[in-house]
Amino acid sequence: MKNKIRELRKKMGLRQEDLAVTLGVTRQTINAIENNKYNPSLELAMKLAKLLHIPVEALFTLEE
Repeated sequence: MKNKIRELRKKMGLRQEDLAVTLGVTRQTINAIENNKYNPSLELAMKLAKLLHIPVEALFTLEE
């Protein structure tokens, strides 16, 4: 599953650490999600989408 987290995070001037602290996860978790090495839980995906001001279905896309 691909995502736009890195792109949107940078546009907002946030560091991985900033997202991690706000969401209650580690920076390594944010890094793994951004690099498509870890698919977040539905709850975390929805929190990320809300924080980045984008619908969850626009933040994440399935690879075909």
